[in-house]
Amino acid sequence: MKLTLGAVLLLALMAPYSSISHAQSATEIGGEKIITLTRKAVSTTRPEFTSVSILPGRGMELLQVKANFPGKGEVDVLASPDEATAKQMLDQKDTDFGDLGYRLGAAFLVPYPNRIRGKLSADGKTLTTEWNGHTITLPANNIGKNPGAERHAMHGLILKAKAENLKVTGIAGGQELTGIIHAGDFGGHWPSKTDLNFTIALHADAVDATVVAQNVGKEATPISIGWHPYFNLPSGDRTQVRIHIPGEQLAEVDNYDNVFPTGKLKPVTGTQYDLRDPNGVPLAKNFYDDNWSKLDWKNNAVTVKVIDPAAKYGVAIEGLSPQIKTIQMYAPPTQKFVAIEHQFNFADPFGKEWNGMDTGMITLKPGQSTKWHVRLKVFVP
Repeated sequence: MKLTLGAVLLLALMAPYSSISHAQSATEIGGEKIITLTRKAVSTTRPEFTSVSILPGRGMELLQVKANFPGKGEVDVLASPDEATAKQMLDQKDTDFGDLGYRLGAAFLVPYPNRIRGKLSADGKTLTTEWNGHTITLPANNIGKNPGAERHAMHGLILKAKAENLKVTGIAGGQELTGIIHAGDFGGHWPSKTDLNFTIALHADAVDATVVAQNVGKEATPISIGWHPYFNLPSGDRTQVRIHIPGEQLAEVDNYDNVFPTGKLKPVTGTQYDLRDPNGVPLAKNFYDDNWSKLDWKNNAVTVKVIDPAAKYGVAIEGLSPQIKTIQMYAPPTQKFVAIEHQFNFADPFGKEWNGMDTGMITLKPGQSTKWHVRLKVFVP
């Protein structure tokens, strides 16, 4: 078969682009098919990422990330159920706000990660808070388990958002997915209008997640970006897993049920919260649902490490955007995961307990944008 020069050029231009349908699973979650980026491992001596599964129908959440470890085969990087179980959780058992989305995989949290307190409505369904003279009304979608717990807003407003303009592109040694969520005013809950541009890139040595928020409205708006990835502990022995968090300060909270900040920032030195040892500190049987700040940046990154010596497995989570001011870790001792959340803000960022401190929320004027970028790497410790 002969090809004309024009046909050859057309094929060359098309080569970097992979078919969306080829990357799609038959399983739909949130009304959209799961998209899986894939590549074949080539190294026989070092671990490599091999796939990333993404839910465009659920705010571009990552359902799973897999990596090949020579001699072991593929390892789940995220603590997440299989597609069928995830579909049941998210399509059948979830709340109106998508709260089960941050119980698996890695959900993106926009325009606010973590908790926001406020004046509760009479029916207990919403709360109001203030930002720069604007009244903001949010769903009061979370509450602790103990008597007297206070209902509050938690983890943003895109947990059920659908991404559009999806494109899978072949890149050097891997694949990349881009998409956009036209969040607007986040269902009437947020000032101005916002577009969220997502890029998920799969490489041999890294998985990059990038979110660019742009104010496309006519007034200023506050924004924070974070995510909620549950990292798998392959050995199953949580007590010997070691964590490195390069944070000098810890945000004091009222208790581990509400987990509301008091506004006090305490040094970690001499406490179980001092996880600055480069080789990590064992989780042992300690409970964590805490927020670290005054972060130590090295090589233009703030890097957290999850090290599982028994499994000869490690994952590094690199925050690459200077807007990232805090890291939240959720690590209950009864579970075989740790959640490591790089985010712009402190919890309850509009709260009076902070006495006017910069709590990390970014103010975007019309036309302005901000970027959140986190990179995953795997290694043998």
